[in-house]
Amino acid sequence: MKNTLRFLPLALAPWFATAPAGQFSGKPGEVKIMTLDPGHFHAALVQKSMYPQVDPKVYVYAPAGDDVQEHLKRIDGYNSRQNQPCRWQESIYTGPDFFAKMLQDRPGNVMVTAGNNRKKTEYIKATIEAGINVLADKPMAIDAANFELLRQAFATAEKKGVFLYDIMTERHEVTTQLQKEFSLLPEVFGTLEKGTPEQPAVTKESVHHFYKFVSGSALKRPAWFFDVTQQGEGIVDVTTHLVDLIQWECFPDQTLDYTKDIQVLTAKRWATPLTAAEFNAVTKLSGYPDYLKKDLQGDTLRVYSNGEINYRIKGVHAKVSVTWNYKAPDGAGDTHFSIMRGTKANLVIRQGAEQSFKPVLYIEPAPCTDLAALGQALTANLVKVQAQFPGVELKKLASSWQVVVPERYNVGHEAHFSQVTEKFLKYLAQGRLPEWEVPNMIAKYYTTTKALELAKQSR
Repeated sequence: MKNTLRFLPLALAPWFATAPAGQFSGKPGEVKIMTLDPGHFHAALVQKSMYPQVDPKVYVYAPAGDDVQEHLKRIDGYNSRQNQPCRWQESIYTGPDFFAKMLQDRPGNVMVTAGNNRKKTEYIKATIEAGINVLADKPMAIDAANFELLRQAFATAEKKGVFLYDIMTERHEVTTQLQKEFSLLPEVFGTLEKGTPEQPAVTKESVHHFYKFVSGSALKRPAWFFDVTQQGEGIVDVTTHLVDLIQWECFPDQTLDYTKDIQVLTAKRWATPLTAAEFNAVTKLSGYPDYLKKDLQGDTLRVYSNGEINYRIKGVHAKVSVTWNYKAPDGAGDTHFSIMRGTKANLVIRQGAEQSFKPVLYIEPAPCTDLAALGQALTANLVKVQAQFPGVELKKLASSWQVVVPERYNVGHEAHFSQVTEKFLKYLAQGRLPEWEVPNMIAKYYTTTKALELAKQSR
């Protein structure tokens, strides 16, 4: 093990969360980050920007190996880039006792974790019990047992006066924000339909790819990423974002009670096959580690990275699904489809070839809505959206409208990590989270872990 300092170059109450009075005030450098076992590139993306409130010295605790080295390479890249270089200083401890060492040293007041999910919930719970704030990548729980640990962690956080918050980047994607804004205009959207299992009122579908580029370079994924006992199945991983968006858009600022408001109706899971050559391309390994051999059929790895959840939330039928492929078509990337069905209009996000694989929001009349009447309502109410998003316009199509978004709002997925971090820092300085955040995080992870349980029973 080693302990070195690496200087890099300049270049529902009762769940209401409050922090101890005076713990944070927003002053420069008062937040001191400890990064725990950064096995996922999302850990580095939190540090793609600098924040006045955050001390440039970051303490990394991790097992020795490729994961932490890849993380440090990314931080090096942010520090050495020509455009707005960062100035992070990484103090590194590696060893099998990395977690115990972090709690013993306790050089920081916020723990950031994004990596192997096998023990993540246990780490979160113990960190909260030590009175340390946590900013965690999703998923914070990958099965029913971890959901119970997470629920306990939130209860402890409330008692200790510390924050536990997950990184929900998709709330900052502009077409999703605009979908929410237009849904709040009753003259345009009407009210949210209740829907049926066959035609849900809200559907969100996400397609992802194992081979991708991050910060301009081909991503090297750790082998454990393909082991669902360590990463978690797709139905509890990316669907976390989709379930979160349904709660956030359809029930804004409302507190959800998972014991009453959520009913998981059906769920299913299926595997993505990866050849040995594809596995080698994304991991840079020449063979499969022993822990993946349980998932082999011949020489092909079967990864349960796909899932679908049909559920009811406060009486509204919803569906989310996630699909993982090996590699996107040329010019494409991860994609998102979403529809909110209103009594007057449907709000639809598409991201296919017709949209040049960039998300685009469309407003379409509901079956009983007159096209001209919807146009008049849009014209009269657009100014309300423009007050929040100056420059947004509408383009009339044959039987719908396209929402035209100025390019300055399309900051990209990687920038959303800084936006989430800035919001978290704001909450720390205010000493409080919105009242609905904690119960709704609990409802979210109940939905995903309950769905996994049901999907395994249904196979």
